Amino acid sequence: MKKIFVSATLLAVMMIGLSAISFAQAKEAANFAGTWALDKAKSEGLPPMMANAEGVTWVVTQDGGQLTREQKVEGAPAPPAGGPGGGGGGRGGGMGGGGPMTVKLDGSESVTDVPRISGKSTTKVKWMDGGKMLEVSTVMSGSMGGNDFTATTTEHWELADGGKTLKVHRTSESPRGTQESKMVFTKK
Repeated sequence: MKKIFVSATLLAVMMIGLSAISFAQAKEAANFAGTWALDKAKSEGLPPMMANAEGVTWVVTQDGGQLTREQKVEGAPAPPAGGPGGGGGGRGGGMGGGGPMTVKLDGSESVTDVPRISGKSTTKVKWMDGGKMLEVSTVMSGSMGGNDFTATTTEHWELADGGKTLKVHRTSESPRGTQESKMVFTKK
């Protein structure tokens, strides 16, 4: 009986310690809030919508519980027709598109209906590197033109230059293939 009590006490102490470490990491997590302008000269593999735009701006708000990103594209051609996964232009709901995105920072899933494709977009985040980097994963699935599809986008967000630069490494996989982009934004 004494062994069980000691084991239970030790387990409780370990759980409290892990909770304290998680809380400390959350308190030290990077804050991506701000208005960010895409620096096309420093970026690589941009989706056509971003590459052909006169300017791309992300407005990011972040509080203790969620992060919202609104993308504004100036002087861009209309998005191509023919389905998801092209990596740009107003698909909304998820990271791969140009629409607004809101995610919960506690790691729980955010689910959004995507009417244009008769589907859903599920986004989940994970803090990495002790709260210095944010991984944003989106899975969009649905049907377009009678064809079912799934598209996955993973982004790694990281601040550099004392918080003046936002680096985003995006990998998108869809029926159109895999696309990798390295985007560099400067704070306005």
